[in-house]
Amino acid sequence: MSAIQRSQLDLLEFIDCTGIECLNQNPSQPFGNALKQGYREDAGLFLESDADEQLLIYIPFTQVIKLHSMVLEGPEEEGPKTVKLYSNKEHMGFSNVNDYPPSDTTVLSSDNNKGLPIAVKYVKFQNVRSLTIFIEDNQSGSDITKVKKIGLYGTTVETTDMKSLKKIEDH
Repeated sequence: MSAIQRSQLDLLEFIDCTGIECLNQNPSQPFGNALKQGYREDAGLFLESDADEQLLIYIPFTQVIKLHSMVLEGPEEEGPKTVKLYSNKEHMGFSNVNDYPPSDTTVLSSDNNKGLPIAVKYVKFQNVRSLTIFIEDNQSGSDITKVKKIGLYGTTVETTDMKSLKKIEDH
């Protein structure tokens, strides 16, 4: 059993939404349905896989975070099952995802798919600038995976927000 600790924040506001990439998403059921506030609470909206059951989601953050736990909700049959997490790995695709050891691997239960949080290996997620979530399969082994909600919980690392810095011109 795992729970989201009181000191842990919903990291949604620290996600750089313009930089998110999701491979193999159904264009009519995109990642925003599972990630964006308001959308992820709507029972009729899902992130849905397209060609097969796998999804590869790259999530950059606007500042460095520490990831403590996550929620991956989905329907009983098509909800995510085997999930691999990669910290600070960019430009991953289905062709090279297995070339890298994951920072953490978890097999979701039906309770997880109903919203029970998954604790990550906290020591592996201390200075996270981006998170890649590889959903390898789903609960029933069907061709389509559906994700109702992606919730990431943790804290920010006190650092400088690089996007707000002004460039100093050399004279």
